[in-house]
Order: sequence, then C-alpha cells, then structure tokens
Amino acid sequence: MTMHKIFIDGSAGTTGLRIRERLSERRDLELMILPDELRKDTAARSEMLNKSDISFLCLPDQAAIEAVSLIENPDTVVIDTSTAHRTADGWTYGMPELTGLREQLKTATRIANPGCHASGFIALVRPLVELGIIQKDIALSCFSLTGYSGGGKKMIAEYEAQDRDPLFDAPRIYALGQSHKHLPEMKRVCGLDQDPVFSPIVADYYSGMEVSVPVTRDILSASLKDIQTAYRDYYKSGLIRYDDSTEGGLISASAFSGRDDMAVAAYGNDDRITLIARFDNLGKGASGAAIQNMNIRLGLDEAEGLIV
Repeated sequence: MTMHKIFIDGSAGTTGLRIRERLSERRDLELMILPDELRKDTAARSEMLNKSDISFLCLPDQAAIEAVSLIENPDTVVIDTSTAHRTADGWTYGMPELTGLREQLKTATRIANPGCHASGFIALVRPLVELGIIQKDIALSCFSLTGYSGGGKKMIAEYEAQDRDPLFDAPRIYALGQSHKHLPEMKRVCGLDQDPVFSPIVADYYSGMEVSVPVTRDILSASLKDIQTAYRDYYKSGLIRYDDSTEGGLISASAFSGRDDMAVAAYGNDDRITLIARFDNLGKGASGAAIQNMNIRLGLDEAEGLIV
C-alpha cells in the first residue's frame, strides 16, 4: 500500500484540528507533524511542505499565500482552506459536486477549499443558474445560521466562557457592512452578475449550518416541484444530496453537526420558495470538504474517513 505523506500547516486551528482528527485514524496516510516549537518556523514548514504529497493550509490568508511561495516541489498538491485563493486564477475550486469540477480535481495541484457559508449558497444557487431557472443578473438574498465554532478559537472561548456577555444567549447577525469575505466566491462560482445581500448569523450552539435563499415566482422559470427534481438530478454523486425531511415541521441548524455531508431542499409553494442547505460548518463547510478533495486527488473513495 502506498503511504501518502500529508502535512497540515496550521494544525492547531479549528479546521486543522478536525482534519488531523479525521486523518489520524487512516492507515493509508503518513501524517507529517511538526513539534509545537517549530509550528511557526519558516524553514521547518518549508521542508514539510516540499516533502509532502498533499499539504493542507489551515492558515490566515496572508500566511497561506506565504506558504504557497515556499513550495518548490512541483509534485506537492496544496489544499488551501483559507479565503486567499478561492477566486484566484490557476486554482481549482474544491466542490466536486459541481459540473466538471470532480474531473479537474483528479489532477489539480492547487485546490481552493470552499468557505462554509459559501458552500451552502453555491450548492443551492449554482445548479439553478446552470439550468436557467435563475438568471445570472438576479439580485438574491441569503441568510446563513452557524454555530459558534465557525468563528475559530477566539469565538469558541467567548461563547464557552462562564462570565460571557448575556447577549451571546441569542442569535447575532454580523458582517453588517455587506462585505463578508465569502461574497466574491459566492458570486463568481455561481456565475452571478452581483453579490447577494448576505446576512450571516451566529448562534449559541457549537456546530452546524443552515443556509437559506428565498426566491419568488417573478425571478424563477420553474415550479417548486421542478426545482426539487432539478436538485435530485443534479446531486446524484458526491456528499451533497436532496433531503426535504424536517423535525416535526421545523428545521434545526445543528442536525448535521459532526457530519461531513450536506442536504439541500426546496420548501414552500410556486409563489414563494425557500431553498435550504444544511451541513456542519466544520464538516462539508471546511475540514470534511478538504478531506473529500484529498481523497479525490489520491484516487480514493471520496468519502473515505468521513462521517456521512
């Protein structure tokens, strides 16, 4: 059995820790681990990056750009979980369920892992734009509810502090200036002419994400049933599926916590429809998607080592 060498640059962060946790159970991979005192040592990181078959970058944007500049080995495959390269030329967007991307990922050396909020929006909107059900010049809106782990270690500590602010008890809308870092990939990957009006919301639960896009008859060229059928036909392989089940008529944003797959659905009637994607912000929204991309690049079952 070939032992593929894997390096996680930034393994102390939330995304890196989840990747390391998932991969530590694998017997077909060799995890290359830097001791804690060398985690920020440029020479040590460079050596690991160049020795690896695949390197995950779980870093802030500028640090991810720097890490790529350290790589001289043309055979090293990079999977970047930061925002830095998601709309960059020469990088393959890491959502294999979208038309044509699975084949590209099989040979890509530079893979940009999708953002968490963006993953849900793109999974809902891209197929409908491709099929002409939504026109690319339409102005859309999006609401996205996430668990507090999406904010990383600092936010996790704030939410889990015993003396936290009572305002943390209720959901909080953020990115009020409509300049959220996921907007460029949401627009570009969906082929839209303009950014959606985007309202991300963080709430008092650890993980899980629920992305919703409301649409009305005047911007659609299809019925509710047509959209449901379109999703079922589009998502026949990969880790995204159609599932419009509910929990007693309600839909919990934490239903997919701890999992690495995603469910999309359409609810409502022919006049007013709500498109909803549910997944784990740390799973299909981050670490799970990154491992899925690694599996595809290595020619393995794309769900290997994942919880689906």
